[in-house]
Amino acid sequence: MKIRTIAFYLPQYHPIPENDAWWGQGFTEWTNVTAARPRFTEHSQPHLPADLGFYDLRLPESRVAQADLARGHGISGFCYYHYWFHGKQLLQRPFEEVLRSGDPDFPFCLCWANEHWTRSWNGRDRDVLLHQTYSAEDDIRHIRQLTAAFRDPRYMRIDGKPIFLVYRVSKLPDPAATAARWRQECHALGIGEISLLTVESIQECHGDPREIGFDYAVEFQPDWTCLPAPLRRSRRWRLMRGLGLSSPSFVQDSVFSYGAVVDGMRTKPIPSYPRFPCVTPSWDNSARRATHATILHGSTPDLYAEWLDHEVSRLPERRLPEPILFINAWNEWAEGNHLEPDQHWGLQYLEKTREILLGRNDLAK
Repeated sequence: MKIRTIAFYLPQYHPIPENDAWWGQGFTEWTNVTAARPRFTEHSQPHLPADLGFYDLRLPESRVAQADLARGHGISGFCYYHYWFHGKQLLQRPFEEVLRSGDPDFPFCLCWANEHWTRSWNGRDRDVLLHQTYSAEDDIRHIRQLTAAFRDPRYMRIDGKPIFLVYRVSKLPDPAATAARWRQECHALGIGEISLLTVESIQECHGDPREIGFDYAVEFQPDWTCLPAPLRRSRRWRLMRGLGLSSPSFVQDSVFSYGAVVDGMRTKPIPSYPRFPCVTPSWDNSARRATHATILHGSTPDLYAEWLDHEVSRLPERRLPEPILFINAWNEWAEGNHLEPDQHWGLQYLEKTREILLGRNDLAK
């Protein structure tokens, strides 16, 4: 059976009134990306786009170009982040236009990013701009709003059931009750059964999803619960610091070896419950944080390919209804985890993705 690869997709590449008010006129994710600077020797910043350029997601041509590039390199679909705040939506325009226009003809699903909207991008996590609240009535209103997407023939399914992810399931007051309401309403509206997935984004979200009324879990990478010791604790960096040669970033930020992360993930045990694996080509959110950034240093296309190949090879061992693998992410540029080509590596991460998948299944060239 063909492996399906789903890449998380960030829609924040167009201005919205809220971001204009909170961050300044014309703010988009590119604002953070282009302001990034290296913090130590060999720190790869800024990440600047190559083939697709500094696109605007209000333009259908940009969305089509993304889908064409993804399809041509083995990506099966995008998982769009969906921002819903008790009836209010943010950054919904790109997906709504994809849904309304039928273009691009490329599979998709949705992940509810159910967190407070804060100033965490500049280190002010407690400065809440838009609160996330919950109620039984909103559960019904929310799932009704989603049914137009669920009915779309491009919407991704497991066993014929539309899949819907929740990024922070631990934030729901009663996840089982919410899941039951969603399932009941989908039956009432003629959608039928749905597949509900938890995202293991933080420690509180880890665990058997079936115990809270969900069906499957999705691993999130980086897995914050299994990171190696930061580089500042190694003998090399302590020596350099003693000589006055080490950058303050190794103290102010959390800098890890990407290679060590890959090694750790390759020995991470497979759980007893059904969890879809995930890999990341890199991670570096220093574009968003003046201090206390998390940086996976030293990623290369070859190291990424080793990790991807390992996870693909282990898919038959997992208790899954079909072989699906998530990639974080397609275009998280300010977090340094993107498959889209940049000016340093070009298309190499995408080419490695295609190479691994072509070698493992019947993906057409």
